[in-house]
Amino acid sequence: MVLLKFNLALALATITLVMEVQAQSGPVSKYLALGDSYTIGESVPETGRWPNQLVVELIRRGKPFAKPVIIATTGWRTDNLKNAIEIAQLKPEYELVSLLIGVNNQYQGKSIDQYAVEFEELLKISIRLAKGKKENVFVVSIPDYGFTPFGAKSRDKISKDIERFNEINKRISNEYHLSYINITDISRKGLEDASLVAGDGLHPSEKMYSLWVQRIMSELHF
Repeated sequence: MVLLKFNLALALATITLVMEVQAQSGPVSKYLALGDSYTIGESVPETGRWPNQLVVELIRRGKPFAKPVIIATTGWRTDNLKNAIEIAQLKPEYELVSLLIGVNNQYQGKSIDQYAVEFEELLKISIRLAKGKKENVFVVSIPDYGFTPFGAKSRDKISKDIERFNEINKRISNEYHLSYINITDISRKGLEDASLVAGDGLHPSEKMYSLWVQRIMSELHF
């Protein structure tokens, strides 16, 4: 019952605030979220996706943002995302761009060296789409699905792999002087608090995504 009330309140807040922003006559900022199942919010309603929740918080703090543009699909690797961005023919018009990608490279056993190459390419694309401004781009670490019912049996291996991939994306992000938000520790609460995991037993719930948003807002100082 508590989670149901949380979902309903979140949905109503999202709809109300976005409608208010759309009704404004002044300039509204654009946000582009790039990623995979975690960004598209597999197994949660649209309002529960963390990019949508982030926009709600930005609006609450006096930052007028439109509904986020999300380029993400469950199962995408870095190469899939890069191809999708090229097909979408996006313009460099975003005041904010986020990038969270890599779990499927790990899950599908792809080369970590190739991940490094493709992740850096995606960072360059993200900066270009953010009007060339590095301060408009932030990277989110890969969650650890070893701390879910789905991944619990292979938790040690999954966690070690995720750490290696996160070492890569953090290092490259730092080299480009981009904001890097670590939410992996939050994802590791999934086995101790079932409400943080979606009904599929694998992906985060909107409640966990709200914790990510709190971390993002605190570290980016919006």
